[in-house]
Amino acid sequence: MDKEQRDDLVSVEGIVEKIIYQNEENGYTVCELTAPSDESFILVGSMPYLCEGESISALGNWTTHPSFGRQFRVEFYEKQLPATAATILKYLSSGAIRGIGPATAKKIVEQYADETLEVLEQHPEWLADIPGISRRKAEEIGELFRTQFGMRRVMLFLSSYLSPSCAVKVYQKWGSGAVEIVRQNPYVLCDGIDGIGFEKADQIARDLGVRENSSERIAAGLAFVLSYNMNQNGHAYLPQDKLIPAAARLLSCKEEEAEDELARQVMTGKLRAAKIEGRTCIYLVRAFEAEKYICAKMDALERTDHVSDADNLAFLIEKAELENGIQYERLQKKAISDAVKNSVLILTGGPGTGKTTVVRAIIRIFESMGLDIALATPTGRAAKRLSEVTGMETKTIHRMLEMDFTGESGHTFHRDENSLLEEDVIIIDEASMIDLFLMEALLRAIRPGARLILIGDANQLPPVGAGYVFRDILESDRFSTVELTHIFRQASESLIVTNAHLIHRGEPLDLSQKDSDFFYLAAADEEKTSQIIAGLCKTRLPRAYGASVYEGIQVITPSRKGQNGTEYLNHILQEAINPASEGKKERKFRDRVFREGDKVMQTKNNYDIPWKKNGADGFGIFNGDIGVIRSIDMISQVLHIDFDGRMAEYDFMMTEELELAYAITVHKSQGSEYPIVIFPLYRYTPKLLTRNLFYTAVTRAQQMVILVGDGEVANRMIENNRQTKRYTGLGYWLTQYD
Repeated sequence: MDKEQRDDLVSVEGIVEKIIYQNEENGYTVCELTAPSDESFILVGSMPYLCEGESISALGNWTTHPSFGRQFRVEFYEKQLPATAATILKYLSSGAIRGIGPATAKKIVEQYADETLEVLEQHPEWLADIPGISRRKAEEIGELFRTQFGMRRVMLFLSSYLSPSCAVKVYQKWGSGAVEIVRQNPYVLCDGIDGIGFEKADQIARDLGVRENSSERIAAGLAFVLSYNMNQNGHAYLPQDKLIPAAARLLSCKEEEAEDELARQVMTGKLRAAKIEGRTCIYLVRAFEAEKYICAKMDALERTDHVSDADNLAFLIEKAELENGIQYERLQKKAISDAVKNSVLILTGGPGTGKTTVVRAIIRIFESMGLDIALATPTGRAAKRLSEVTGMETKTIHRMLEMDFTGESGHTFHRDENSLLEEDVIIIDEASMIDLFLMEALLRAIRPGARLILIGDANQLPPVGAGYVFRDILESDRFSTVELTHIFRQASESLIVTNAHLIHRGEPLDLSQKDSDFFYLAAADEEKTSQIIAGLCKTRLPRAYGASVYEGIQVITPSRKGQNGTEYLNHILQEAINPASEGKKERKFRDRVFREGDKVMQTKNNYDIPWKKNGADGFGIFNGDIGVIRSIDMISQVLHIDFDGRMAEYDFMMTEELELAYAITVHKSQGSEYPIVIFPLYRYTPKLLTRNLFYTAVTRAQQMVILVGDGEVANRMIENNRQTKRYTGLGYWLTQYD
């Protein structure tokens, strides 16, 4: 928090009389404070490790809670350990130091009075002089107090720069030595702590006197540029001739200085350099190793020969046709045959080309061969859909790999080289969504000799995460690949399918048809467009198809910005569909309001959110997951959110990871399907109004597409075949294998 922000806040101080509520994970606390004037009031906010009896000063603002009245909402606070015997007794009696209860606290304070805390820190062995305290227990109490004191020291040191919750993360990572570690190199913060970026670490470094052209600063700047472009733009690497100018601009240093430091980083192995098609490319180590591992493992899988399994394949295919009462098209038969003969199969094709029919046939044939099969997808919605059409249990890839949260490293997968998946066949649908690191984790868990079948639509947008895995594998031409192109009669009767293929081929749409599942509603301007969308969601569609249709409506739009971007649409759709009402609880966070009944979306991968579903426990709510706020508990300060049957609990501090989801971007819709998709057509940057973005939006619809706005925009998007550029080496590495 900078000085200007602090100047706008109110200051209070006093002694913590009572802890009313405290969340140990994120430090959210409700407490009663007594000021020097003997006035008592309630403080709420992130105040980790706060204990009764502690003296604190806090900055914040007075607020009035609708249920609990006047409160002081804390933005920043500092602790001062209690100084008098009375306050020290209250502090120790509260359980602040494990092993000291009220009775023991009383004995210690009676013995050492105002000097008690100094004794605990400097001479804990003296406690053994008190009856009932052994030397071993005295040493344990001293160690626990020093740990608590270390936390206080870290909090005070970082208080001018970081929120209390971020300071807690720093302490949890490096313990009481965190201050010395950060003083030595402040840039470890942006490398090792989630939520602390380069700019914040750079601010701390400036205040600590770190030189602008120091090796540590330039090294951190290089890593930040690579990390930012990986996380925000999906690049697995950056060409050196792109990285150096970008880093020099960020750091305000000479390009020669950035080049010299880059050479040192590569020499010490902290960054990796590789020649790709004659160009020097710079990787973060984990991205380089992920690409290399994917190549090596897929090459090893492909080398397993399954041709002998195909001896009676024609009979098995014919039997599957008779049992299902259908006749497979030529390319479908080839896909089924290749799945049996090869260890790796890439199956692609647009909507209505029969990918699901092929998957069902493959499953039936593999089951007849006695093979065990695992089905998985990147998202929960896609898993639910695949389970419905195949009749088999389908898991998310994260769940199949038995992901677990670990406090320090974020998350881990229990399924890996040391605990391989037992199944003989791994079938992954919506594979175009898989990013570099999820693909690496998946391959590490697949046992040698198993089959891998990747199914996806290469014409959709790239994954949200780093890399362009499905496209790179497809274009490497290294593995058996079948692209289904025949549109079946039933599917061809759908304008959704017909128009999706027209979009893919770059042909204009006929928006005049009104008697199918694809509609266009013209709007005079952008304001009218958003008004029509709100009317469709609130009134017209529920009136035509019943109130239950609401759950199936999803507005999908190209951008967050503008009068038809997600930010504005979510505001007007919330007011239209789920307005404020008496008895409906809500939580305000910055400029957002989250209300019971709201549709919300998780905006980042969070591996440690626990959830329950049908009596089973799990962890992890991921970027793009959509749920509904079922209830808000104002006393415990938590929201209960239903993510397709997974009931998750969010404390109020976690609402920064949520946004309303009445309208979502096309990128966030990937991997999901919705009964009804509404898509606004409005003029925006050509970077977003592209053919594959339009194609992705249309193919999210199961039953109906409604376009609203300027019809000319639709054809401009179709004409704009600009492809998203991502720097990835996976396709190149795959071609290097013989």
